[in-house]
Amino acid sequence: MNDTAKPPGEIPPAVVDEQGRLCGFVHSVETGAAVDGPGVRFALFVSGCQFRCLYCHNPDTWKLHNGVLRTVDDVVAQIGKYAGFLRLAGGLTISGGEPLMQAHFVREVCYRVKQQYGLHTALDTQGFLAAHLPDDWFDPVDLVLLDIKHIDPAKYEALTSKPLQPTLDFAERLMAMKKKTWIRYVLVPGWSDAWDDVERHADYIKALSDQAPGCIERVEVLPFHKMGEPKWRALNLEYALDETPVPTPALTERVREQYRQRGLTVC
Repeated sequence: MNDTAKPPGEIPPAVVDEQGRLCGFVHSVETGAAVDGPGVRFALFVSGCQFRCLYCHNPDTWKLHNGVLRTVDDVVAQIGKYAGFLRLAGGLTISGGEPLMQAHFVREVCYRVKQQYGLHTALDTQGFLAAHLPDDWFDPVDLVLLDIKHIDPAKYEALTSKPLQPTLDFAERLMAMKKKTWIRYVLVPGWSDAWDDVERHADYIKALSDQAPGCIERVEVLPFHKMGEPKWRALNLEYALDETPVPTPALTERVREQYRQRGLTVC
């Protein structure tokens, strides 16, 4: 592959411990997550992310080695303690950070919890690194929570620090794979609330949905919040949105209605 055809970004190599066991850097876990996929879920937050989203509420996950090094065996065993409940109530969601930064570890965890416990699995990602992975990497992933943070390339890059196109390429690839997908859109006043921008975003999602009917199960409009702001301060990072208000209920409902008008399921 020549340099011009090489996908953007880079997936770090697999990490193994001194016994040769596959490991990953884990930021934290949540055993009763209610907002990271269907039902009640075990949320595994891994560390490492190439993006620098202005509204990120987990900037402490950006650096890969800020996480705790854990083996796949250890993580799968921890999930197994809750498997009986999770099988009925929800499943496993791997988030971050950006899970594809640790593709070797993440794929193995998904594969093992499906094989050993029969759990539903979800991946919360912006898809920037997905072009580095073959289609069968996604076989043990039941649902992708895909963050398409803006539809305008320049505004997307200003908001995230990275280009938009790899995420759109991944969105269309998910439709080609017939993969169940939830689209996530963070509503930030002054950044992602303009009527025309939302119209274009909604048009794009509708066109995606038409490519593979039934694959896009919902659009989640997520109101911007400031719960992560103290983390920016603690890390001595400049927080650019300190004057940005949270969206009003009326604004959030207006945006959600723009998606509903296209026949999309919205929450």
